Amino acid sequence: MSQAYDILIIGGGPGGYVTAIRAAQLGFKTAVVEREHLGGICLNWGCIPTKALLRSAEIFHQATHAKDYGLTLEGKMGFDIADIVKRSRGVSGQLNGGVGFLLKKNKVDVIWGEAKITKPGEVSVGKATKPAVQPQHPVPKGVLGEGTYTAKHIIVATGARPRALPGIEPDKKLIWTYFEAMVPDFMPKSLIVMGSGAIGIEFASFYRSLGAEVTVVEVMPQILPVEDADIAAVARKRFEKLGMKIMSSAKVTAVKKGANSVTATVVDEKGASVDITADRLISAVGVIGNIEGLGLEALGVKTDRGCIVTDGLGKTNVAGIYAIGDVAGPPMLAHKAEHEGVLTVEAIKGLHVHAMDKQKIPGCTYCHPQIASVGLTEAKAKDAGFTLKVGRFPFMGNGKAIALGEPDGLVKTIFDAKTGKLLGAHMVGAEVTELIQGFVVAMGLETTEEELMHTVFPHPTLSEMMHECVLDAYGRAIHI
Repeated sequence: MSQAYDILIIGGGPGGYVTAIRAAQLGFKTAVVEREHLGGICLNWGCIPTKALLRSAEIFHQATHAKDYGLTLEGKMGFDIADIVKRSRGVSGQLNGGVGFLLKKNKVDVIWGEAKITKPGEVSVGKATKPAVQPQHPVPKGVLGEGTYTAKHIIVATGARPRALPGIEPDKKLIWTYFEAMVPDFMPKSLIVMGSGAIGIEFASFYRSLGAEVTVVEVMPQILPVEDADIAAVARKRFEKLGMKIMSSAKVTAVKKGANSVTATVVDEKGASVDITADRLISAVGVIGNIEGLGLEALGVKTDRGCIVTDGLGKTNVAGIYAIGDVAGPPMLAHKAEHEGVLTVEAIKGLHVHAMDKQKIPGCTYCHPQIASVGLTEAKAKDAGFTLKVGRFPFMGNGKAIALGEPDGLVKTIFDAKTGKLLGAHMVGAEVTELIQGFVVAMGLETTEEELMHTVFPHPTLSEMMHECVLDAYGRAIHI
């Protein structure tokens, strides 16, 4: 079988399928090659199903604190971990089917199998070496299969997988990655979470909310290392208040497996060694790009630290071959992949596009409390040589936050004192993953502090804290 396309995309995750739809809108004959499941990690094992899990944990937490709201719930609160997982997988399955519908609607061909670029402009698709799909995700009818396909432009969107540390490799039973942590066959009473980035903290928050004893081990002095120090400090205080044990400046040096438990040897910040035993250990030490088996090395495509090097508009050093999303390097976020793919096909079309400004890509962590940010942290802004105006506003000063029973949190803004340019915004607290986009839009429009100060924010809302935070940076806050 051989078919010719204008654009062929390897990988049907959020970057791949969004890119395919935009390419089709621009008039390109387009195909997507997928080996496992449409929607990629995000819809099937990441962004979406984890949020379903966290929603269940959030409701359970609220129910067990009903008295705080003047409510009485009869009987003992409980949960069924199998039903929680079932709901999460159902949400994933529903959206997975939606991706197939969208591709069909936009006349994008789906090719099922394992892709390899044999030469610029040619892709060989063989039988998938992984299981084709999860049981609830059947192979769509009418898709293409094994064969040779040609395309003027080939876009690699193969995503990433969990990184493994030597000697602490996941085994699917005692040492979990996010795959196993998302579909547990029992509720562990205790957990060690290795790594305090977004993935590690989200799972730590989920299991702690359901009652597990959780210990987080982070090698850096600060948990949530990419976040602003003030935000990370507020988050840590809140996590510890909820009963989570956190060890920063600490490292897991060895792991011993028992019959149904795991013991981690941890060297703490003082250099002392301590053994911690738990039912399971979650390894959340980052991800690495899926670059193997694609034929990139033979073609001379440049890679760096497990990712494909691009020029900012998806181009690699080999003509006709592009890369987007996680496989093209950090930040490894679904929305970055989607936007990057759109920019790439619009550039191929000849439209006037600008390379993505990674400082304007928001990051969100859906733990309890939530964390969201965009732009430079205060430390990075200082390192870049800016003179700063920094504003802070606590959730405790906001009427809506108090009414919600969510008084713990902080909003922080960072401005260039010389120009009034918004350099960064950082938040921790209830619903901040929804609030952050206000600052993202402001940065995209190059809004100044004066424009933000003269914007009317509705009352009573959490968004008022964004306004107060800007006012505080210039000594004009009203409610603190």
